[in-house]
Amino acid sequence: MSNESSSKPVAHSANDQIVFWGCFVALIATSFAFISRMYLCDVRFGADFGIDKVTIGALKGAGVWPFAISIILFSLVIDRIGYRVAMFFSFACYVVYLIMACMAYGAVQVPEGADDATVKAAQASGYSLLYWGSIILGLGNGTVEAFINPVVATMFSKEKTKWLNILHAAWPGGLVIGGIITIFMGSIAAEGDWRLVLGIIAIPAIIYLLMLSTAKFPQSERESAGVTYREMLGEFGAFGALIGFGLIFMQLAEVIPQVAEFKWPFIGACTLIVTIIFGVYTQSLGRGIMAFLIIIMMPLAVTEIGTDGWITGLMEEPMKAAGQNAGWVLVYTSAIMMVLRFFAGPIVHKTSPIGLLLGSCVLAIAGLFALSKCGSAGLGAIFAAATLYGFGKTFFWPTMLGVTAEQCPKGGALTLNAISGIGMIAVGVLGFPFIGYLQESTASSQLAPAVAEQVLNEKEYLGQPYSAIDEAKAKALTDEADKTAVEEANKAGQFDALAKMAGFPTFMLLCYIALFMYFKSKGGYKAEVLTGHGAEDDKFTGGLEGAVEA
Repeated sequence: MSNESSSKPVAHSANDQIVFWGCFVALIATSFAFISRMYLCDVRFGADFGIDKVTIGALKGAGVWPFAISIILFSLVIDRIGYRVAMFFSFACYVVYLIMACMAYGAVQVPEGADDATVKAAQASGYSLLYWGSIILGLGNGTVEAFINPVVATMFSKEKTKWLNILHAAWPGGLVIGGIITIFMGSIAAEGDWRLVLGIIAIPAIIYLLMLSTAKFPQSERESAGVTYREMLGEFGAFGALIGFGLIFMQLAEVIPQVAEFKWPFIGACTLIVTIIFGVYTQSLGRGIMAFLIIIMMPLAVTEIGTDGWITGLMEEPMKAAGQNAGWVLVYTSAIMMVLRFFAGPIVHKTSPIGLLLGSCVLAIAGLFALSKCGSAGLGAIFAAATLYGFGKTFFWPTMLGVTAEQCPKGGALTLNAISGIGMIAVGVLGFPFIGYLQESTASSQLAPAVAEQVLNEKEYLGQPYSAIDEAKAKALTDEADKTAVEEANKAGQFDALAKMAGFPTFMLLCYIALFMYFKSKGGYKAEVLTGHGAEDDKFTGGLEGAVEA
């Protein structure tokens, strides 16, 4: 790890500044895409495409899990194809996504009075276009992450912590800006042409294309560090390949119809083949600490990204009762994250990364439980609970990646990008649908048998049957008492899901306690370094080198 302090400010060329801010805007594009999709999934797509909460969760996940494929694959080849190629690929993905989203909107514009079969066919066609367009969007987002991190780390090699923290303030910053824009377009999202809402991604996408298309990208620093390609892969190891590619093949089995009948054999065989090849080539199972961090990263990503993806829908009723748009909750927690991340280095230096993560878990657990009690709370209580949650989630992602950078330095960008990818695909494959499943299963259990018979459909999630409220059947109810019962059941399901989500940071808390005891047995937390000073040196800046945000 290089010495990141210096007695004099480091001068950077105008080209470096253009490339940095181009990368910053590219990361904003990913958060614009995230918040606009999540908002529409909560307020519009269920009705337009006739889908339940689990399917909405799968649609949300479709824009997230492909991130893992592109970030991991591009991390393996980006040194050879170049950063510019990756940048153009990400922009092309955004263009294709917007085209397919526009086609999906057109597909569901059926004439009034159309028969039920026509409407369902139109909804199925539109959903398919939007689903596959979201997958392409996810590939573009992952590609952005794959090129911006090594670019910035290379350009500002003596000030990595400073500049990477500034860079990744773009994610919550984009959520704030994109969230405010989306909220002010709320009437369009609810009743008008929602293509305009999704289209906000075009603004940062075009800006970063113009900034980066003619800029000069730096050469990779991997070779100059003296780390071979095999050594880099060895840090990730066969265990990392098992988890990462296992999740990828699990998702691919869901979207490839031809393997539906033998899904689990397909997943097992493909994962085993890739893991064996990876293990034979690297001659490594991977670092033990890396394997443990991978395990923690999955519930961490679900806690942060998964909850963010559902929070607008979960807070819709209490915020509406308070006369406010539910999107303000996500905007508010993102603003907290944006501000606090600028102070991550000094805080980590004072508390140690593991200490900060322990504290974050406690706050996240308290925040989720507090949010789960906001079903009938006022505006003050909602934002008090959101403050707890916002403080809790702020340091999860970058600090985990800082620990990865410090404990597995030979892995470089691959280990950082791969652990990010695993986190994101865990959200897409497991997290979003699971949160929808929690809502549906709880809501259906609240209904009296007579009402349940009228509105429930039997479905399946990961091989487990569950009952879901059919929105069309619920709207067709004529008895006001039955309608009220369905509304109350939905509300109970939403807030019960938030309380159950606290199980994820609780598991993480136990893992961090184990890590804390492990490092204490070794004399305290210290970063491993390839060259330069040790972690205990007073010049060490806090260990957020290479931090990325999904």
